[in-house]
Amino acid sequence: MTTPEPDVAHPVTGLDEVVHQRVRLGILAIVHEARRAEFGYLRTQLDLTAGNLSKHLSVLEVAGLIGVEKGYEGKRGRTWITLTAAGDAALADEIGRLKALIARVRLD
Repeated sequence: MTTPEPDVAHPVTGLDEVVHQRVRLGILAIVHEARRAEFGYLRTQLDLTAGNLSKHLSVLEVAGLIGVEKGYEGKRGRTWITLTAAGDAALADEIGRLKALIARVRLD
């Protein structure tokens, strides 16, 4: 096994705590795939309570990674989530760092 160069930071040092948290990473990944996701769909897919999902969405919205749009579908209130350009970039960066980590930690 080779030792990495000392001046090259380990991939985990660049993981973003806002993005990397399991639920928030799931939100970003699902919304990226769908381009726009409804609150109830995210809640079901991630097996969360409405309150828990709301807290995670607030963290992502304050960080500028998602947009939240409220409206109506018929008479029912709906909330849709989209990724901002910063959200797309943050997700791509996180995935890149995770790939680099996986490449370094081969267990076979």
